[in-house]
Amino acid sequence: MKISTKGRYALRIMVDLGLHNNGEYIALKDIAARQNIALKYMEQIVSALSKAGYLDSMRGSNGGHRLALSPSEINVGDILRTVEGSLALASVECSSGAEDIECPLVSKCSTAAFWRGLDKVVSEYIDSFSLSDLLGQQL
Repeated sequence: MKISTKGRYALRIMVDLGLHNNGEYIALKDIAARQNIALKYMEQIVSALSKAGYLDSMRGSNGGHRLALSPSEINVGDILRTVEGSLALASVECSSGAEDIECPLVSKCSTAAFWRGLDKVVSEYIDSFSLSDLLGQQL
């Protein structure tokens, strides 16, 4: 598993929106300035987060984005999966538990269970945090 810039930025954007969550819409340019993220790149990330239902968006001069859910209802693992896709260990195909594994040794590999276990621990860890937890670490 490797978390890309997109995943890291998605968390920063969500934390920023959570910290400035007063019910008003927040302009992307303001988040971009605070987080030092290119506006065009942010638009891609915010689009995915909006489609997934994490953000409400409004166009226009008073428009912007705001959290669609309470920070306690937003899971960090889900945010990352929204922008990253699968979080399975990228270099170890058999860790994902996918049925279409191409490795001919997976059924008798003595390390496959280890990799699946590691993947499970990582997933459980990131799923154990809500956006609210990250906001608590900021304050």
